[in-house]
Amino acid sequence: MSDVVGVLALQGAYEKHVEMLSGLGVESRLVRFARELDDCCALIIPGGESTTMSLLIQKFNLYDILREFAEKKPVMGVCAGAILMAETVDDSRVIPLKIMPITALRNNYGRQVSSFSANLNLKCDDEDSAYAAHFIRAPGLASNNDIVEELASYNNEPVMMRMGLHMALSFHPELTNDDRVHVCWLSGFHPSFQ
Repeated sequence: MSDVVGVLALQGAYEKHVEMLSGLGVESRLVRFARELDDCCALIIPGGESTTMSLLIQKFNLYDILREFAEKKPVMGVCAGAILMAETVDDSRVIPLKIMPITALRNNYGRQVSSFSANLNLKCDDEDSAYAAHFIRAPGLASNNDIVEELASYNNEPVMMRMGLHMALSFHPELTNDDRVHVCWLSGFHPSFQ
């Protein structure tokens, strides 16, 4: 099996994920068409604008392909990516992929001008230091399903959730120099991190 991680490159901050993966020694590939997923062992759906990304997923006939991919392989959704991974979304313009049994609330932490950073305690690493997370038009995430694990919270609300090999984040780990979130996800499946 290939060790290449795909990064959905329809819209958003996908290049930053490529840089983060490269810094970790992980080969990646930009994914815009279904065939580009063929040799990928996992996929990152980056942040961006969720309504635009949803439209582009429909336009490029990727909806069913992404759902089928997620049935077998790990997916990490960041901000807008987390919204797309949800089962339900509070905006009818977004057609969610229903990869994780979570609810996403768009712009739950405010609009662009309300962007902020916060220190988080990650439950998936052994370091004592806080993780400086960047929230940009961040969605709220919620789940009542026992198979979904909360890995980090902000103001007692989950902002990083995991279900099996899938992970959904309200914040942007690619905008830091701290690779712990990517390592946390990769350690579940990538041979270089096991």
